[in-house]
Amino acid sequence: MIFKPIKIDLSIFSWYLAFGIGFSWLCGIGRYWDNPRADLWQYLGLGSVAYIFILALILWLLIWPLKPNHWKYKNVLLFVSMTSPPAILYAIPVERFMTLEAAQTTNVWFLAVVALWRVALLVRYLNSVAGLSGGAIVVATLMPLTLIVSSLTALNLEHVVFRIMAGLEDHEKSANDMAYGILFLITFFSLYTFPFLLVAYLFLVFKIRRRKQ
Repeated sequence: MIFKPIKIDLSIFSWYLAFGIGFSWLCGIGRYWDNPRADLWQYLGLGSVAYIFILALILWLLIWPLKPNHWKYKNVLLFVSMTSPPAILYAIPVERFMTLEAAQTTNVWFLAVVALWRVALLVRYLNSVAGLSGGAIVVATLMPLTLIVSSLTALNLEHVVFRIMAGLEDHEKSANDMAYGILFLITFFSLYTFPFLLVAYLFLVFKIRRRKQ
């Protein structure tokens, strides 16, 4: 949640985890409470809770071959859950007191702030806790992100990404459409950079295994 190193009391580890999961749940509810396109499970915040477990699993599996320090699934899950609080920005109903254009711009800024904050925390975590450095941090950060962004866009959980490609009618437009468009552009670039990241990832894994042999 913050960049300052903290020492977690393992005897109350479950309480820290419960706090992180609970905040993820609240952010999930806040994200969709005024979204008419959302499904029931999204209104209930279940998607955000499932997301942190899946994201933690992806990070744990992908980065594990790079031999990071203290690399346990429960530790990664705690870290991911603790990056949830900034997402409470998504709960602010800016479209209620701004014009559509202003609300779209504001939501893009919310997306940028939350995304950059989480990426910066991941870089910090990989360096200070996992003990990675240099190119390993770059690959360990960008490769999971490209997979996640591409997968979320392909699943079209917001029910709008692909309609944007075809063109939205006036009654279909919302304050989040510009943010969805940015997501689509990021996905486009992710698909092109993924092969290069994969080559770099395999090279690092090979280099680490050869060093240990």
